[in-house]
Amino acid sequence: MSIKRLLFCFLVGSLVFGYSCNQEKDRVRIIDNSYREVIKEVRKDAIFYMVRSFTPGSSLAVSVKGKLVYSEGFGQASTDLDVPATRQTLYRIGGVTQVLTSLAYYKMAESGKLSPDDLVWERLPEFPEKKYPLRLQHLVDQTAGLRLPTDEELSWRGLNVGIKRGIENFSQDSLLYPPGVFQYPTPLSFNLLGAVMEEISGEPFSRLIREWVTDTLGLENTMPDNPVATVKGRTNFYDRDMVAQVVNATFRDFRWRMPSEGYLSTAEDIVKLGNALLYANTLTPSVKEKMLTAPTSAEGMKLQNGNGLLFLETIDGITFYAARGNVTGGGAMLIILPEEEIVVAWLANLDDSLDELPGLGVALNFRDYLNGNFKTREEKMKEAAKEYEQE
Repeated sequence: MSIKRLLFCFLVGSLVFGYSCNQEKDRVRIIDNSYREVIKEVRKDAIFYMVRSFTPGSSLAVSVKGKLVYSEGFGQASTDLDVPATRQTLYRIGGVTQVLTSLAYYKMAESGKLSPDDLVWERLPEFPEKKYPLRLQHLVDQTAGLRLPTDEELSWRGLNVGIKRGIENFSQDSLLYPPGVFQYPTPLSFNLLGAVMEEISGEPFSRLIREWVTDTLGLENTMPDNPVATVKGRTNFYDRDMVAQVVNATFRDFRWRMPSEGYLSTAEDIVKLGNALLYANTLTPSVKEKMLTAPTSAEGMKLQNGNGLLFLETIDGITFYAARGNVTGGGAMLIILPEEEIVVAWLANLDDSLDELPGLGVALNFRDYLNGNFKTREEKMKEAAKEYEQE
């Protein structure tokens, strides 16, 4: 072989190897050097959370003013197979699914496919008429008066159980109170809404979400959690036993509650979802306003829960939005600080009911960094010690 040919092969090999290395590096994490100081602190907090909660794997992503500045996976997506969690790992997002359902609902309403004032039993004949008028808007406002699912329903192991089949579990029940009077968040409200949307459109719920939300917003890694399908990048799922030890989670089929808790996603896709509520041109100002406006009760009192979101304030009075999901084998948190345009998503393959994902702390660290008030954990401890000594 000639020297020129050897040199050519060497250069091609170097380029291919270098490209592969860059792809691998990009697959592992994204770190914007402009935020390196705060990211370093956030990584410490993430690792500390993983250790103290015994969470096998999680992924964290942060954007500032619409730009993804940090994304990384921690721990393992599969402890049995020794597969690391990455930026591309898919987790169960639980109740964060309700944000997807609400977006599809408002877009369908805007297009005239349905009306918020429609009575549920007029649009879904399988759901019997109740003593009080139950409208579609009551479902997204979480003021419908429906009960919570039972433990037996939550542990249902049935296969190929559709959304309408799940509605049969509570369709004959009386409402707990007249709709619109109180707020009592329950996933059954969104399951019922999803069944109505299927009936109106004549299409499966998963296709509706793809058509109205995920394809439109570019959420390429957000999909239903189908337990009998092969899903590339899906994590294994974990739970705690009776003595709080982490074990492989019991099998679950979430398709009967797909509109409320049945989706998979990545942290980066959930950040995209949060940014869409702030910026997306594919969402009209009217839809974004409805999504980010807290519902009110019949007496005009502002409510804290609606559209799959929590409407909250920080200790210093700054409004922010959050969504949280906890199901068997999955914990999820979305935090949106609209004033600083910070969006944080943190997903895990173990629910965080015993030790909440500290997503708000991550968001506040980035807020403090932007405002020039950022301090490391060590600096905060020194200040606290000094104040204690002075007292």
